[in-house]
Amino acid sequence: MYSHGSESLINQAREIQEPELQKFYSRLVKLLQVKELSHEALDSLQRLQLILFANKFTKILPAELQQKLLSLLSSPAEQLQVLGSAVLRETLPPSGQELNFSEENLSQLNTHAAALLLSQARSRADLSNLCAQLIRSLESRPSEGPTQSLMFTLPVLNTVFTLSPECLTEDHVTLLSKKLVDWLRYASIVQGGGASSGGFFAGPRSRQPLPIAELDGSVSGDFFTVLCVGQGFTEDQWMNVYSFSMLRHWLLTHHSVSNTAVDADDRSEVEGSVVSMVSVTSSSSRLLPPKERLREKAFQYCQRLIEQCDRRAQKKADSELQKACLVEAVCILDCVCAEDASMVYRAFPCMKALFGRLSSDLSFARVLLPIAQFYLNHGEMDTVDCERVWKLVFGQFPAELFNDAFLAYELLRFLRLNLENIQSRAPEFVQFFPNFLKFLAWDSPAVVEDFVDLLPSLVTAGTAVELLHTLLDLPCLAATLVLQLRSTCLPIADPNSRGLLSLEAFRNPAFRGLFLFLLRAQAGSGDTIDRLSTLHELLAEAADWPRVVRCAQTVPVLLHVYFNTVVKMDDRKLLAHLVLVMLERSSLLLRIPSYSKEIHRVFSCHLRRLCKLHPSLVVDQSHELLEFAGATANVYNKEEVYTHVVWVLGEYLSVSSDSRCSVKLITSCFEAVEAVLFEITSSTPPPGTICPAPRVITTLMSALAKLASRSHDLIPRASLFLSKLRTVSRNGSVAWCADEEDLVAIVTRGEELWSLLKAPGVAQSVLTPPAYVTTPRWHRDTSVAMPLQLRALTNLTHSQ
Repeated sequence: MYSHGSESLINQAREIQEPELQKFYSRLVKLLQVKELSHEALDSLQRLQLILFANKFTKILPAELQQKLLSLLSSPAEQLQVLGSAVLRETLPPSGQELNFSEENLSQLNTHAAALLLSQARSRADLSNLCAQLIRSLESRPSEGPTQSLMFTLPVLNTVFTLSPECLTEDHVTLLSKKLVDWLRYASIVQGGGASSGGFFAGPRSRQPLPIAELDGSVSGDFFTVLCVGQGFTEDQWMNVYSFSMLRHWLLTHHSVSNTAVDADDRSEVEGSVVSMVSVTSSSSRLLPPKERLREKAFQYCQRLIEQCDRRAQKKADSELQKACLVEAVCILDCVCAEDASMVYRAFPCMKALFGRLSSDLSFARVLLPIAQFYLNHGEMDTVDCERVWKLVFGQFPAELFNDAFLAYELLRFLRLNLENIQSRAPEFVQFFPNFLKFLAWDSPAVVEDFVDLLPSLVTAGTAVELLHTLLDLPCLAATLVLQLRSTCLPIADPNSRGLLSLEAFRNPAFRGLFLFLLRAQAGSGDTIDRLSTLHELLAEAADWPRVVRCAQTVPVLLHVYFNTVVKMDDRKLLAHLVLVMLERSSLLLRIPSYSKEIHRVFSCHLRRLCKLHPSLVVDQSHELLEFAGATANVYNKEEVYTHVVWVLGEYLSVSSDSRCSVKLITSCFEAVEAVLFEITSSTPPPGTICPAPRVITTLMSALAKLASRSHDLIPRASLFLSKLRTVSRNGSVAWCADEEDLVAIVTRGEELWSLLKAPGVAQSVLTPPAYVTTPRWHRDTSVAMPLQLRALTNLTHSQ
């Protein structure tokens, strides 16, 4: 974790003895008594911070040193503020000398002092006292003392509200709401910092304050906002900026504080009435209660910001600032409308106009998401048609901006946080799952957790089959997205674009349909494509691309989530279809090292689980299962899936599992298994393959014995094969089993089954036991004597 040099310093700091430490304290006090601190003093402060940090127990510094460190917090040099705060945060204040910023110290409040102040709040009571002191400090007028600390007071208050919202009282809410109204709406409209109107003969007396300007350079004609510019800013203008930065959090916080009866009456049933809207917008807004007045001023402020964002900024950085302010303004309007529904009818015209202006420019995508949130939260109230919004957010954004990491995070977060609301307001979002999965294909590690939460909501009876195919083809989608970007960035004539066969195939009209299917925005155009093997050949060189490999690693995780969701739907027709898909797709996967094995392992697990929950699936899909089990090549290519297919056939192909199971079906299955078992035990493995695993052979033998025990006419055939197997093994090594121990285990298993089949009645009871034997509950059944006998045996075997 640490480098060797760092570990050495930390060990030295831990091993310092108390006498040496006291001498160090005394020397540091002397160094701090000088006005101009030397480099030695700075080095000693850094060493002290390391000593305190490295020790297990928090120490108490001498009172004199404590005072010297406190004085550093008001030093003009920020480096000293940082060091002083860092050291003090590692210590306990002396008893009775806890840090107190109640009066004179509040004038010295800065970022680093605030961090120390919060770190020494030991309980909620301390936070409440701190909150009360800070809010009282806001009441002081500029003439009563320095006002610079006000700019640091609001951030500290914001942190306190985050840590402990319950420390707020109604008086606190009222006072701070009044102050925020004053700072937001009534800040100075002239530039600060002694801005001059210019001129060669301009002197101190001729300097006139200049008006604030807009981002496009024109003179501002309205109240000051965060988007106003000037050569300098006054104190109340800085407070305007700080107030706006904490406004949304404050609205959310004070809304959670218990509301009085007056508040409830103010937000009574007249939510959309004309009377309510007129009263709010009239000049009588000053007569509103403080919280309602703050909402009104916040509404006006945000509308002014949105109007200011129409102006063309002269600097690129200001353009980015406009986008950030738009996001915050829309979020604040959302909060305001959530608290006062009458504001919705005033806000929606502005929202519609803003959406219409920005929707054609995808560079504003991160602004459009909060607008979509606004439509989602309040669209029903104003009966707005949201279809355009959802087509843009669910359709165009993922399709064209899948490689924007910030948008991916925010869009997936939007889906997760609003999932229930989206399912009721925009149920068509499920159809856009091919689009959403582009985020996963492009940057799997960053978003896989989001999709673990989202995937169950995308699984429906109509999308389940197509979604399974899409998940299995996710590495192909990752490769296609890479090719799409390369095709856009590299012209056809560029020599760097040549040499990639997959890129040439992507540009080839003959294969265009394959790639377009992967890049589709919505579901419903088909579960999969016919030429999957062709697609996999075209993308063969992408198998080792890092983005494709990382994507393939996430697919098994999502498949487990998918099958766990499908099982809960309890749709037998759908489950039967999925069994066929698993058999088909086990051989149609992109050839990535270990990818096929992982998918086969997932298929095997859930095939067994599905058949256990619904044994009738084996009879329903018996033709396809028998066809799969009868293909000897599957033993070598799909060992995991093949083993489990044979196991479920032997386990559940019986009358006890499904009354439709006939002797003819059992015989057909027996013959298929017998043929495969005979073929692999009488010949060498095909070239390029290894010997079949012992588990495959023993599973085939067990299935053969189980099927024979259910149709006694088949017992002689099964016994003959098992006896031949024992005879062959006596001659020594065999071509189909390379390990002698494995051969012994296979022969032993064959002898056990052969012995069981000598007694058909016993064989059926052992190989296919009834349910009450495999899942006994005798120890819990109060109607039988077993619980009493168990308790008696327990008492006898335990010493008294």
